[in-house]
Amino acid sequence: MLSSRKLQVERPRSDLPMAQTDPGRAGIRVLGKAIHVLWSLENNPEGLSIREIAQVTAMPRSTVQRIVAALTEQNFLIGMAQGKRVRLGPAILQMAAPLDFDITTIMRPFLRRLSLEMQETIDLSVPAGSGVSIIDRISGHRRLSVISKIGERLPLHCTANGKAILAALPADVAERRLARSVQGFSAFPLADISRLMREIETIRHIGIAFDREEHAIGISAIGTAFTNPCGGLVAISVPVPTTRFRRQESQLVDHLLSNRRQIVARLG
Repeated sequence: MLSSRKLQVERPRSDLPMAQTDPGRAGIRVLGKAIHVLWSLENNPEGLSIREIAQVTAMPRSTVQRIVAALTEQNFLIGMAQGKRVRLGPAILQMAAPLDFDITTIMRPFLRRLSLEMQETIDLSVPAGSGVSIIDRISGHRRLSVISKIGERLPLHCTANGKAILAALPADVAERRLARSVQGFSAFPLADISRLMREIETIRHIGIAFDREEHAIGISAIGTAFTNPCGGLVAISVPVPTTRFRRQESQLVDHLLSNRRQIVARLG
């Protein structure tokens, strides 16, 4: 998911009078600034004030005020309590609705390629309440492969895809989700929550989560998670028979990390 910091907005040259500025380029600059304002509100459902938007976008307050007024008139922004803040408006959702976003369709080519490279089963998962749910699968091509069940709901705290999702969440949210997972999947007790939280912090740095027979004897897995273009979390995991996993762990990690970079770059 893009952040406002990734969007570079070209500033008008202050040494040229407005009359000498090319109208086409001036229009592009205005559009870029409007987009910058919209991105600044992406992760702020509670809204921002004009002053806060100006700080985030590094634009003059008067410029932000004019852009906000224009976007509000078209319902791309809506005012909040007492008119002091604005947030993203219904026009954004109206534009996105016809796209019929389907993460399984978008991710299927990536999963196929990864399965061909690794010759293993590849699972696609999303958060589901106190756990994680498998929504798509490409079966492995080896004689002995792990076959996952689409629709199966797994714990967050003892699976590779679950840990990867926890690591992709803010720390306070991850702690709450972790507590619900432990409570909701009591058949998989957690001996040391502090140790798992340290492990999750490591996952945030390396991008890969591990399940070494924590969920099922004889099966190990690696997983990684990222944000899809609509802002939701999605995880890719690779379950492997433990005997083969131990021999090929480093190669599996290299394949998954390499594909993760390509997927994130492609999805933006």
